[in-house]
Amino acid sequence: MTRFKIGFIGTGIMGKPMIANLLIAGYAVTIFSRTKSKADDLIAKGATWANGPAEVAANSDIVITCVTDTPDVEDVLINGPTPVIDSARKGLICIDMSTISPMATMQMSKILAAKGIALLDAPVSGGQTGAIEGKLSIMVGGDKDVFEKVLPVLEAMGKTITYCGQAGNGQITKLANQVMVVHTLMSMAEGLAFAEKAGLDLATTLKVTTAGAAASHSLNVLGTKAASGDFAPAFMVDLQLKDLKLVTEYADQIKQPLPGVALIRQLLLSLQAKGRGRDGTQALLDVIRNLGTTKN
Repeated sequence: MTRFKIGFIGTGIMGKPMIANLLIAGYAVTIFSRTKSKADDLIAKGATWANGPAEVAANSDIVITCVTDTPDVEDVLINGPTPVIDSARKGLICIDMSTISPMATMQMSKILAAKGIALLDAPVSGGQTGAIEGKLSIMVGGDKDVFEKVLPVLEAMGKTITYCGQAGNGQITKLANQVMVVHTLMSMAEGLAFAEKAGLDLATTLKVTTAGAAASHSLNVLGTKAASGDFAPAFMVDLQLKDLKLVTEYADQIKQPLPGVALIRQLLLSLQAKGRGRDGTQALLDVIRNLGTTKN
């Protein structure tokens, strides 16, 4: 098996454990992030630090990006002061594991292809726990031959890796996933708020509902956290809102109404307006609770 030299840009909640799993799998990994201190523990585990995206690319066969939003990926790959494209040699493979605009992904794919660089869009689902355990669901768009070439690398980070078709299809699939995720989040928040207002014990309610047809990641994991008052983020409200902005932009382009998403987005915006954007998305429970609170 080819032992690719891996570059990885982004050491956040998701990127850090993904890098750790690549190191465990035996890959040589060169890393960069905007804040070097966030990478200190990875360097201690054997990762090599680079001073920018171009330096990462110069020392890698594959460059993986896992950053916050569309402009961040564009800066890292093409537009920034020292982007990957500046030092990338023909044959380099870029794998973007961020969740960003499908339209921007398609455009970047064309720009990079003109330089002999392949781009796969490979956003992930499974949250921080999935990243730590190496059990992410990874949905991939781009050239199928390139996908098959890098599959062992993806398997070091994920359990379910699915080829979704042409460039941009990975991102579109992720947006469809996010539509479904926020609906399960809403069902968790409404169900627990209803149970609590009715005087039920939430631990007992969760024991019953997580064993039946209502079970979901949102209920099983986030419901348990929310019921205990734990609003630490596995996935932040700010990031969920970023994803829903991408959803609504693409839905507008293809003229697909999403009324449920519009409602949930407004409720999450109320959390952000109260300074809770960095809370976990399970904080939606508090929004629904407050709707049923009577103030004298």
